[in-house]
Amino acid sequence: MFTKILIANRGEIACRVIATARKMGIATVAVYSDADKDARHVKLADEAVHIGAAPSRESYLLADKIIAACKQTGAQAVHPGYGFLSENEAFAKRVEEEGIVFIGPKHAAIAAMGDKIASKKLANQAGVNTIPGYNDPIAGPEAAVEIAKGIGYPVMIKASAGGGGKGLRVAFNDKEAFEGFASCQNEARNSFGDDRIFIEKFVQEPRHIEIQVLGDAHGNVIYLNERECSIQRRHQKVIEEAPSPFISDATRKAMGEQAVALAKAVGYQSAGTVEFVVGKDQDFYFLEMNTRLQVEHPVTECITGLDLVELMIRVAAGEKLAIRQEDVKRDGWAIECRINAEDPFRNFLPSTGRLVRFQAPEESMFQGDTTKKYGVRVDTGVFEGGEIPMYYDSMIAKLIVHGQDRNDAIEKMRAALNGFVIRGISSNIPFQAALLAHPKFVAGQFNTGFIAEHYGKGFAAEDVPHDDPLFLVALAAYMNRRYRARASGISGQLTGHEVQVGAQFTVVVLGAQGNNIHHEVTVTDYEPESRSSAVTIGNTTYRISSTAGLGDIRVQGQCNGKGFTAQVERGTAKNPLALRISHNGTQIDALVLSPLGARLHQLMPFKAPPDLSKFLLSPMPGLLVDVAVQPGQKVQAGEKLAVIEAMKMENILFAAQDGVVGKIVAGKGESLAVDQVILEFQ
Repeated sequence: MFTKILIANRGEIACRVIATARKMGIATVAVYSDADKDARHVKLADEAVHIGAAPSRESYLLADKIIAACKQTGAQAVHPGYGFLSENEAFAKRVEEEGIVFIGPKHAAIAAMGDKIASKKLANQAGVNTIPGYNDPIAGPEAAVEIAKGIGYPVMIKASAGGGGKGLRVAFNDKEAFEGFASCQNEARNSFGDDRIFIEKFVQEPRHIEIQVLGDAHGNVIYLNERECSIQRRHQKVIEEAPSPFISDATRKAMGEQAVALAKAVGYQSAGTVEFVVGKDQDFYFLEMNTRLQVEHPVTECITGLDLVELMIRVAAGEKLAIRQEDVKRDGWAIECRINAEDPFRNFLPSTGRLVRFQAPEESMFQGDTTKKYGVRVDTGVFEGGEIPMYYDSMIAKLIVHGQDRNDAIEKMRAALNGFVIRGISSNIPFQAALLAHPKFVAGQFNTGFIAEHYGKGFAAEDVPHDDPLFLVALAAYMNRRYRARASGISGQLTGHEVQVGAQFTVVVLGAQGNNIHHEVTVTDYEPESRSSAVTIGNTTYRISSTAGLGDIRVQGQCNGKGFTAQVERGTAKNPLALRISHNGTQIDALVLSPLGARLHQLMPFKAPPDLSKFLLSPMPGLLVDVAVQPGQKVQAGEKLAVIEAMKMENILFAAQDGVVGKIVAGKGESLAVDQVILEFQ
C-alpha cells in the first residue's frame, strides 16, 4: 500500500480524498494556486505545494508542476479527483511513465472512452444498447440535415469532444438541424479544439441514469447499482439520488450487466461511471463513460456501505476487489443536493466573495466513513471566513442524506437544507427547497426536462409556496417573545419603565412596494422553564419550544409536537428592526409590534427605491472582459453591452431597452463588485 499520495485537485473532492487517506493511514500532499493558499484542503493535508497562479490553466492544469510536486514530496501516487486533469489521457500516461501510480484507469481506457464517437463504436461491439444515429464525422450542415432526416426528428447534434453542456443542440426540423450543426461546430472548435460532430436520435421524456462500475487489475468488474441524475439545469446536475425511483429490478440488472461488459471491453481498472439515457418505456441507451470518480459518488456509498475512494486506492495499489457482485447491497435511499454559489433569484448568476457565515447542518455520517447510515453528510472544501474565488466552479458543498426510504430521505434533506446557514454570498438552497417540495419530484415523476418545464422563465420567491405560511408568522412572534423576556430581565432599568413582555402583538409581514400584511397574535408562555410559548393567530394555535440561543441563526425546536429547523435573524439591510424568518425555502421579513405601534407604522410613508434604469450594473462579482459599446452609441433592446467572466463562465449583459450610451465607467480588465456601475445611458 502507498505511504503518501498527492491529490491533483482542490475544494471538496480534495478534502474528500484526504479523509479516506487519513483513515487508511496514508500521508497526503495538497497542491494549490495563489487563490487557494488558505483553502481548507491545504490545511487538511500533511504537506502542500504551490503550483501557480489562480487561473486553472496556470496551476491545476499544469501536468509538469503536479509531477514535480510528486517528486519533490516523494508521493507514490496521484489521485486526480474530478475535473481538471482527471480524464486527460496524456496526463495519466505521463504519470505512469514517471513511475508514479495514477489512481484511476489506465490511459488507454481513458482514451477509448473519452472520444464519444469511438466509445459508441466500442459500446456497440460490447453488446451495449446505443442510440440510433450517425457516428462518423459529418462534412457540413447540408449533410447534417440529410442525416437528421434519415434518422427521424427530433435529433440531438453533439460535439465528439463535448462536455458540460457545451457543443449540444436538439433539432426538430431541417432549419434547426442546419443552424444547430454550425453552432455546435463553432462552439466545439472554440471550447475543445475539436470540431467533429455526430447526430443521434433524441429520446423523448428522457431520464439520465448512470451505473457505477468498479474494476481491478485482475479482470474483476462489478456494478454498484444506479444513480438517478435527471434533475438538471442546462445539462448540469442539481439533485442526484440512489436508487432511481423509475427503473425496475430487471432494467437495473440489464443496465448493470451492459456497463460491466463495456468496462471489461476496455480493461477498466478503477471506479468509473457508465451513463445511460432511459426512455419513458425503460428503453435505455449508452450515453458516455466517465473515467473518473463522479461528483455524486456519495449517494452510492450510502446505499452500498462502500468507500469508493478507498476502493480506488486499493485497486491502484494492485489489490483484488474484496467484494463480488452478489455482495453489493442496496440499503435505504440517498439524495445529494449540490450547494452552489449562485443566486437563483437573479437567473442563477455566480456569487463570489467572503463566507461571512458558513454553518453546515450537523453531520451524522462522515467523509470516508460508510459504516454509519440513515443520516446527514456534508462534503465541502470551504470554511466560515474563507473566500469563494471567481476562478473555479460554483459548487461549495454537497449535502447528502441517507434515509430508510425515499420519503424519509426527502424529509431529511428538507430539514438539512433548513439548517444550512450561508451568509456573505448567495446560494441555490431556496431553489433546492422548491425542487424537493414539488409534487412531481416527490412522486418521482420527472425527466431531464423537469427544471426547464417548471422553471423555464426563471425562479422567483413565489415558486416556493409554504404549506403553512402562518407558521412563519408564529415563529416571528415566538422569537420576539424570547427577546423581550431576556430584555425584561436586564438589571438597572428605570423604575416604572421596565420592559414589559406583553401578550398582544401585531406581526407586520413586510411586502414589496409597502404592501404589508398585518396579523394580530397572542403569545403566552405555558412552560417558561422549557422556553415554550403558545402563539394564537385567529383560530389557530402554535405551541412552539426551542432551546436555541438568541444569537443563533439556526433555530431547532418543536411546533405542535413536530420537530422543525428554521433560520431566524434580527435586522435586515432594509430594516434593522425586522426579523427575517426562513423555512422550507420561504423567507419573510416581519416586524413584531404592539397594536399601537402597528397602527402608527401604517402612517409611515413608503420610500420608493431609486431609479437605476439609466445605469448598467454588474449583476455579479467578476472580471469585465469586454465592453461592446462606445459613448454616444445608439443601442437597441437585446443588444450586447458587456461581458463578465466569473466561475469559468462568460456572462453577456444585454440592453433592457433602447437608448444612447452616455459614459463608460468601468474599464476592460477591471474586477467588478455586485451592482457596480459599468456604464451610464443618456
